[in-house]
Amino acid sequence: MSEKTESSWLQFATDRPRLTVWTMVVVTLALVALAALPSVWPERFGLLNPLTIDTDPENMLSSDEPVRVFHDDMKEQFSLYDMVVVGVVNESNPDGVFNVGSLRRIYELTEYASTLRWPDPDNPGRQEGVVEEDMLALSRVDNIEQEGVGSVRFSWLMPEPPDTRNQALAILERAQRIPLFDNTLVSADGKAVALYLPLTSKDMSYRVREALLDKVASWEDTGDQVYITGLPVAEDTFGVQMFYQMAISAPLAMLVIFLVMWWFFRHVRLITSAMIVAMVAAASTMALLVISGSTVHIMSSMIPVFIMPIAVLDAVHILSEFFDRYPLHRDRHRAIREVMGILFKPMLFTTLTTMAGFASLALTPIPPVQVFGIFIAIGVFLAWLCTVTFIPAYIMLMPEGRLTGFGHAAGDPDQDTVMGRWLRRLGEGVVSHARAVLVVTMVVVVAAGYGISQIRINDNPVKWFEPEHPIRVADRVLNEHFGGTYMAYLALVPEGDNAAQDNQIFKRPEVLRYIARLQQRLGETGVVGKSNSVADLVKTVHRELLGGDDGAFRIPDSPAAVAQTLLTYQNGHRPQDLWHFVTPDYRRASIWVQLTSGDNRDMSRVVQALDDFIAANPPPASIQARWFGLNYINVVWQDKMVSGMAMALFGSFVVVLLLMALLFRSLLWGLLCMIPLTVTIGAIYGLIGIIGKNYDMPVAVLSALSLGLAVDYAIHFLARARATQAETGSWRRSVAPMFGEPARAITRNAIVLGVGFLPLLAAPLVPYQTVGVFIAAILLTAGLSTLLILPALVTLLQRWLFPGARRAAPNPQNQEEGVQ
Repeated sequence: MSEKTESSWLQFATDRPRLTVWTMVVVTLALVALAALPSVWPERFGLLNPLTIDTDPENMLSSDEPVRVFHDDMKEQFSLYDMVVVGVVNESNPDGVFNVGSLRRIYELTEYASTLRWPDPDNPGRQEGVVEEDMLALSRVDNIEQEGVGSVRFSWLMPEPPDTRNQALAILERAQRIPLFDNTLVSADGKAVALYLPLTSKDMSYRVREALLDKVASWEDTGDQVYITGLPVAEDTFGVQMFYQMAISAPLAMLVIFLVMWWFFRHVRLITSAMIVAMVAAASTMALLVISGSTVHIMSSMIPVFIMPIAVLDAVHILSEFFDRYPLHRDRHRAIREVMGILFKPMLFTTLTTMAGFASLALTPIPPVQVFGIFIAIGVFLAWLCTVTFIPAYIMLMPEGRLTGFGHAAGDPDQDTVMGRWLRRLGEGVVSHARAVLVVTMVVVVAAGYGISQIRINDNPVKWFEPEHPIRVADRVLNEHFGGTYMAYLALVPEGDNAAQDNQIFKRPEVLRYIARLQQRLGETGVVGKSNSVADLVKTVHRELLGGDDGAFRIPDSPAAVAQTLLTYQNGHRPQDLWHFVTPDYRRASIWVQLTSGDNRDMSRVVQALDDFIAANPPPASIQARWFGLNYINVVWQDKMVSGMAMALFGSFVVVLLLMALLFRSLLWGLLCMIPLTVTIGAIYGLIGIIGKNYDMPVAVLSALSLGLAVDYAIHFLARARATQAETGSWRRSVAPMFGEPARAITRNAIVLGVGFLPLLAAPLVPYQTVGVFIAAILLTAGLSTLLILPALVTLLQRWLFPGARRAAPNPQNQEEGVQ
């Protein structure tokens, strides 16, 4: 952008301040109205895009992603549903939950859970909620026992609550004899019972959970504790709570930013201008997102948290410079034009680099991340546009008298304050010990490299809540008592899906024995607490057909005998359960794998164990094993995110480097500008590896923020360094002025925004805590590395950076004057 264009832009804002302000207000209100009207008045504005919210992490992958297509296909073929896991635990009764009172309450809770259905607003006449016929509970499953040799009797495991202690304990004994129930419905110690509630749609899990908690609220002083967990519950609950948290955390962060700015500038009306810019940028960006028809996902819901600090960043630079320069002129028009003349180009380039950092997220193969990156880039541009127009106009609308006392006293710009003295000494120390500073920097870089090598790529939606959150507590308790509440599914399908293959693959004894061996291997991983398959059903029925002796708990020797066990199983009350494990043509089978951990790395360990087993033990039939289920989908999208983020970070790094070379018209200066950025990203991610913090979704996305913000301070510092050196004719004489106004602006900025986002640490949702602490760490590290590393490098490289310039010896008097 030419200086003429820049001057015209600023002149319009300062000469027509009311028009500038009203234009911003009208455009913002129009965007917000266009976004809101379709939702509040659909009959009139139905053609516009209404607000749509999707908090399902499954949609981190596009709907045509092969793993999602296969997942949906297998769920339909095996009639599988996402489940809410409800556990009832009694640690105080000697008989655990298998006492008369507890089993009566569990029975009543089961009956109540079966009624949790509501009208489907999108499909009149249909209901959504719990799928009653597929519930797994003591009173909803069959006991399987022999009724003489060659005969099996099926009866409800708990047709009604028991009346005596012996009846209650008999239910436990019968349940533990059936592999499908042991360690799944009932715990080994009898202290816990689980209910598995399949849902028509997993976005009903929060509503189901709330209804169940209301039902058991009266179970006080009974000794029975009710826990509700599962991936659908965690994901849906997070989706509900994140909007409440957004409404609290973002304003609280802005309040703290406001207070810190007031501490620096002591002028409420001027500080308010920065707050207005942040709110306008965030509101306009979210409005554009809704108008475009984009869904508000877990990622895009955090756009305001990212936009607000970036929007305030340039405003703090302007106010900081204005704070120092206004007392010298006592003319707001002259002061603001002088400030904007100094800052306009650096702010433009910092905006472009931040936009490049976030726009690079469009390169990731994750649709919500793409939307997030694109709209953050749009929001950054809107924030810059509002900053360079609205803030000058806002200042021009203020009566001159309102600025009385604003800024430092003329001739004393911060020299005697703690910050002024500290920065002056810092500048002197860095220049005097430039080599030592760079040695320490190299030590940090080496330590960062080690930390990065220790990074663990891992995520778990349940861990998006604090350790004492009821969902986290339920997760810990139930996974201690049962084989696992995290469901993954393994589909065994004909390789190539050749129709000419044997239609009775999973009636063959050798195939079923192979499945049993595979299950045993998965159980040895230490993560799989339990698995169920058609092989378990066959062995259970075969045992009872042969009189109930444990020695008969095996796969029969002939396909005909296997077929007999399967036919017998279908005589029970729940014949449809067979089709959860095998298709009616017996060409496909599924294994239910229960994991005690929802961590992606644990799921990956199980996947690797399966691959190793199959490589060493090829299947006896031409079948292939393919994973599906929420646990596995989470692994896939996170792998895509990590690789996509790496590519995006590299791409944006190159773009930013080219922009820096263009800005400074020098590749050397461009490379110099990238060094604080590189050190900041390395230090932050090295620290992540050293402290053992998982590289999860929020941390991955913050890499874009690291790049965008870390380079901002370097641009401001180097742009001012070149201008100051041109005035003084010597880098040594430039040090003191550089550690005056420019260093104060950088320091104020880092403190304002870094401290401002620490309130996010008080949020009950872990991703918000992560965003808060890492935004603060990024800003403070970027500011510090800029003030330490860049002057040290410039000192050592000045003969190449300033060719032909004279090198003057340090002059304490000049340095003192420069701070003035």
